[in-house]
Amino acid sequence: MSRTSATTNAARNAVVELLRVSPVADDLATRFAAAGHSLYLVGGSVRDAMLGRLGNDLDFTTDARPRAIMKIVTGWADAVWDTGIAFGTVGAAKSGTQCEITTFRSDAYDRVSRNPEVRFGDSIEADLVRRDFTVNAMAIDLSTRQFIDPHDGLDALAKRVLDTPATPQESFADDPLRMLRAARFVSQLGFTCAPRVLDALHDMAGEITRITPERVQAELSKLLCGAHPRVGVELLVDSGLAAHVLPELPAMRLEIDEHHQHKDVYEHSLVVLDQAVALETGEPDLVLRLAALLHDIGKPDTRRHVPGGGVSFHHHEVVGAKLVRKRLRALRYSKEVVEDVARLVFLHLRFHGYGKGEWTDSAVRRYVTDADDLLSRLHKLVRADCTTRNRRKASALQRTYDGLEERIARIAADEDLARVRPDLDGNEIMRLLDIPPGPLVGKAWSFLKELRLDQGPLDYDDAVAALLSWARAQGLGVAAADQGETADADEVAGTGAEDEQR
Repeated sequence: MSRTSATTNAARNAVVELLRVSPVADDLATRFAAAGHSLYLVGGSVRDAMLGRLGNDLDFTTDARPRAIMKIVTGWADAVWDTGIAFGTVGAAKSGTQCEITTFRSDAYDRVSRNPEVRFGDSIEADLVRRDFTVNAMAIDLSTRQFIDPHDGLDALAKRVLDTPATPQESFADDPLRMLRAARFVSQLGFTCAPRVLDALHDMAGEITRITPERVQAELSKLLCGAHPRVGVELLVDSGLAAHVLPELPAMRLEIDEHHQHKDVYEHSLVVLDQAVALETGEPDLVLRLAALLHDIGKPDTRRHVPGGGVSFHHHEVVGAKLVRKRLRALRYSKEVVEDVARLVFLHLRFHGYGKGEWTDSAVRRYVTDADDLLSRLHKLVRADCTTRNRRKASALQRTYDGLEERIARIAADEDLARVRPDLDGNEIMRLLDIPPGPLVGKAWSFLKELRLDQGPLDYDDAVAALLSWARAQGLGVAAADQGETADADEVAGTGAEDEQR
């Protein structure tokens, strides 16, 4: 497709999308005009309209000052909020559409933080020049439908190139977060960076340390949940940004994958990320994608050379889980995300002890119980981690995992593996042992759960016998034992709770 055709199609998409939202946009523009003000659809909303992907979150800019905006939308909108009013932004909701309306800006930056000295501007042209990329520096005058593009954003959009209205050095010095936004747009939209933008990213990567961890985390999450996360990650690493925000990634570049099928662990991790994304159904899964990208970050710290020229990475899953917790906490991810990703990293190697099906049912139960609500993600991660180029070996691994999943389904159908619990609950434990609530009840409960994992469901009498045998071994006097409830206790409890898959 020629550039002219692409540009024409983009403009046509913009018109179609604008007509779709016109009841809200037109009504809002009419209200602003009646108050003597202009109103423009701007930035990402114009870009997305031209790409045919405009959602129900619309960005507008206007010459009206914030208090005037509040007055115009109050009584029209279904809801109004002013949390961003100090920066000139008023939010409003109307008929399911979220609107952010911002006064023209002409900010100045101290170049120490990313916080601007907020200055309101008087023209759309001055507002657009301060925006991050030319594809986000386009506007549509809603009263005249005039398209405003002083920085050739439409041409950049047609070529899918990220460039800046001002020089990249000025833009990134004003707000270093824009460097991460570049990587995010590469992932989300499949764009590439203009050569001068790439140069500035390399030269100014260290400026990203001015940005708070929370803002870095938000951009990283959007990048990973984009349609092309691998290329976004590659830009982070190649530009030097990752060295400051996720240094474990470039560190993996130095490591040789133990299977010698990729030039290094970093390349292997990118393939795993690609394959994990391909296994997703529905919305992007941030936890799975983080785990796929970071599953081998423990390898640099555990690499050992072995005789014959090989390398080993013993216990890299244990080290990796610790590193994941440390890094994701530093990036202010939620406790749930941190623990879920760390647990997947810790468990991702467990399957390799399965061999050709040598695990006992006890080992299968433990696999399911340890994964808990992450089991479906663990299935995807383990399958994605198979990156061998040997088709026969890859097919054998996939068949073996198919077999494991079939065993899990069979055992689950018999035993309700999703809720593996001891055969006696806490109240029954306290009654049988004649003990009050406390740590001892928890120890007894844990013993019974281990027994349940090893042997599967027990009938009531066998469970009681095992509990009483355990209690005697702990030095407890058990009144129930005098009532003949200890039959075969040693036989039932004697197998222990050895973890057969470690």
